[in-house]
Amino acid sequence: MKSFETLNPMQQQAVLHTEGPLLVLAGAGSGKTRALTHRVAYLIEEKNVSPWNILAITFTNKAAGEMRERVNGLIPQGADSVWVSTFHSLCVRILRRFIENLGYESSFSIYDTDDQKTLMKQIFKEREINGKLYKERGVLGIISSAKNELVTPEEFALESKKDGSARSQQIAELYKEYQVRLKKNNALDFDDLLVKTVELFESCPEVLDYYQERFRYIMVDEYQDTNTAQFRLVSLLASKYRNICVVGDDDQSIYRFRGANIKNILSFEEAFPGAKVIKLEQNYRSTKTILSAANEVIRNNEGRKDKTLWTENEMGEKIRVKLFDTAYDEAEGIVSDIMKRGGSWKDSAVLYRTNAQSRILEEKFVTHNIPYRMVGGVNFYQRKEIKDILAYLKTIANGRDDLAVQRIINVPKRGIGAVSIGKVNMYAAEHGMNFYDALLRIGAVPGLGKAAPKIDQFTDEIGRFRKNLKDGMAIQNVITDILESTGYKAELMEEGEVEAETRLENISELSNKAVAYWEDAEEPTLDGFLEEVALVADIDSMDESEDRVVLMTLHSAKGLEFPYVYMSGLEDGLFPSSMAMSEDPEALEEERRLCYVGITRAEKTLMMTGARQRMVKGETRFSRPSRFLAEIPEEYKEEERQEDSVYQRSRRLSSDDLEDPGLPWARSSGISMFGQNPYVSKKSGMPSAQPAFGKAFTVQKAASLDYAEGDRVHHVKFGDGTVKQIADGGKDYEVTVEFDSMGVRKMFASFARLQKL
Repeated sequence: MKSFETLNPMQQQAVLHTEGPLLVLAGAGSGKTRALTHRVAYLIEEKNVSPWNILAITFTNKAAGEMRERVNGLIPQGADSVWVSTFHSLCVRILRRFIENLGYESSFSIYDTDDQKTLMKQIFKEREINGKLYKERGVLGIISSAKNELVTPEEFALESKKDGSARSQQIAELYKEYQVRLKKNNALDFDDLLVKTVELFESCPEVLDYYQERFRYIMVDEYQDTNTAQFRLVSLLASKYRNICVVGDDDQSIYRFRGANIKNILSFEEAFPGAKVIKLEQNYRSTKTILSAANEVIRNNEGRKDKTLWTENEMGEKIRVKLFDTAYDEAEGIVSDIMKRGGSWKDSAVLYRTNAQSRILEEKFVTHNIPYRMVGGVNFYQRKEIKDILAYLKTIANGRDDLAVQRIINVPKRGIGAVSIGKVNMYAAEHGMNFYDALLRIGAVPGLGKAAPKIDQFTDEIGRFRKNLKDGMAIQNVITDILESTGYKAELMEEGEVEAETRLENISELSNKAVAYWEDAEEPTLDGFLEEVALVADIDSMDESEDRVVLMTLHSAKGLEFPYVYMSGLEDGLFPSSMAMSEDPEALEEERRLCYVGITRAEKTLMMTGARQRMVKGETRFSRPSRFLAEIPEEYKEEERQEDSVYQRSRRLSSDDLEDPGLPWARSSGISMFGQNPYVSKKSGMPSAQPAFGKAFTVQKAASLDYAEGDRVHHVKFGDGTVKQIADGGKDYEVTVEFDSMGVRKMFASFARLQKL
């Protein structure tokens, strides 16, 4: 292989070691994807391994697509037969073929977060669960954690009895009922895709043996992000031939909240005795300064494998550390710096610890008319009209999905009300059948009256859609038929021409997606299309061609790189979070890994910022600079401080004032690190919520607004929307708007500059 010569010595070792277990510790920007794709090509071209026997697992569809493209570019033929897949896509394909061994039908639905919440809400209602004591999202989170650890409802119930907690026993009951309902609906949630595949392998040795023979060479990317279920899955697959290569970086393990288990990578040699370990430490992305700073920060972690990133790149500029007086000043400073630098907007990324920090940044970008995009905003597939059409398609594919059927039985309005639906549900429960089967026997359901013929019409429509699709009608024509014959399009038009046009454009985009799937898939099916839609991740849909500044959380930034990076909110209590600071040391170490990820996203320059004062949950909080800033040696950073205004200097407190027992708020606020508090009320001596210096955020509240709740308005970035609520916040009006294409947003009236339509 000619391209093999372009690899560095350690990458070549990773490619050449093909037999037996291999752990590749790949530091940030060390070319791991390059090594992985060359390894696949080497197996096929030089070792004569059939592409059919190679499995490569990644974590996102985007990464899988990139790997396929690169392998295609390295070898003349055979790459298409390599199974490159995400964990969830792999499991779906296996389950579609063999899940009947577990008592499910192969046309199972995949429930997203909203579907799960709806199902749990139904269970809460029927069991009269106190919504103040238990929250659907919280219970689902506990269930998800249990599934990640392969804990069954029965095992969970046993553990809850041992600890004697009434709460855990209640959750155990909810977990059990939740699984019963999922199976009744012939549905799986995302965690089940992994759990049921493991269950399938462990209960059906012949199925496991088939896939062990099929996948004799297994490669897993981003191994540090795997959970216990994923570890068990790949362990089962690799147990026969042991040709497993995992690539990852323990220093970038930042998804513990999603169930990722860092021990999977730290104890790989124990799980696979005789494993070879290769370190990729040469970075091709960042400057020497940025890497040196990252190395020094991460060295403070104890739970890690020793490695040090290095590069042949230039030394580069020092990291700029700038502390601002307020979060508004911080946002203004970041935006000003981006404007001053010039060049392409998309070369810059602003990273933050929590989504809540984005609001102020967005306001500043809008004020300065700078184009930007947010990663992790409202998902296209979560919009109402999209979920409605998908519910129709799910019902056509799988009538057992009660959630999908009940979502659309009266959408558009057919005169089938909640009372009628309740009677059908009762009949279905009494006769042990799913909701749609009960609809097909509507004549036997008592007390429906005028609703009965309308239900008959609904099931006739679904039957016709199914037949048309089976007879070869193009998917886009099926969607058009749904819009027209059900009256869905007509009902949209009643909302108004602008609203209807936007929603129909979204549905048209869904239709485009379906057409593309039908053209690209070897054996296109409706189940396959719905599966692909369900597995789409937010980050996969990011359009990198647009010239916009990128705003995203640090978690979302992993795997990406930008010439100019701004890390904001570097304050103790925010980053690291107060929860991590008060929990076990492992939580703080994960926060430090998150900081390491943020630093290593930068190619050329990095600016790290924080604010002395920030509004958190309606209260003004004063903060110390993040401890992570202090872990960067002086030779790699230059610290800047915002110049004090005359007023601020006149109100500064001395260090003695901060220790005065008469000012307990000063000590508890944690501002002694700064040695000052510029926000002191003249009357009370207590801190004021209003910043007291020249560059502070101020607004001029309008005497009244020229729009009211229910009015249609236009926003310079978010487009058109409907005003849902206006609240008088004292210093300004807080306006809640549901935008046609961006969902619900809250904003200050003086910043929003909404124009009534």
